Amino acid sequence: MIGCIIQARTNSKRLPKKILKNLDEEYNILEYVINQLKSSKKIDKIIIATTLSKQDEIIVNFAKKNNYEYFRGSENDVLDRFYQCAKKFNLDIIVRITSDCPLIDPNIVDQVIEKFTLTNNDYVTNIFPRTFPKGLDIEIFDFIVLTHMWKNATLPSEREHVTQFVFNNKKFKIGNFENKQNLGNLRWTIDYEKDYEFLCKIIQKIEKRPILMNDVLKILNSEPDLKKINSNTDPNEGL
Repeated sequence: MIGCIIQARTNSKRLPKKILKNLDEEYNILEYVINQLKSSKKIDKIIIATTLSKQDEIIVNFAKKNNYEYFRGSENDVLDRFYQCAKKFNLDIIVRITSDCPLIDPNIVDQVIEKFTLTNNDYVTNIFPRTFPKGLDIEIFDFIVLTHMWKNATLPSEREHVTQFVFNNKKFKIGNFENKQNLGNLRWTIDYEKDYEFLCKIIQKIEKRPILMNDVLKILNSEPDLKKINSNTDPNEGL
């Protein structure tokens, strides 16, 4: 079974409770992530993985209200949260998506999944090196690799960032799905208020759903000044 685990919490230091902020009159950021992923043809199950913290009860209540699968685990040991979640739902292949990427492109997700299933890589992503906009980040690995990370990762950064152990150990075979054009300088994730402002404006201009990467690029090509809204941010601050 291919399961997508969406990493979600409310205690973001830069933009608290950001994933529950509405992007339009109907849906919040987390709902956008889920709705985009529902259009994937290869994902069998979508699960929200949040924390045991009391402040994340609001995410659990949101999941229950909308009949979304969810799991609660460690707040700081996110690797353990992923392992326990994948184990509970009997996942064979794990797609890792973070909840601050409301324009995650389901077509690109499926292409990265396909590369993983058709190769002998231990881990496949589209950010090593990055050629897609920040906010279209996808990571894929199987339960065997996840178990190995869970058993052997010791550094705090390896427990918090889930897949850092892969990059710290040369034994893993890493595959990267690259875009034909390098768009790594574009920023479509939400960490700051300016990111939120940018995405609200983009979404207002696109009627079709799901919103694909090329839909956004068309808007930015016709209105290039929009990119200036959130261009002055540090993409590596979280790490």
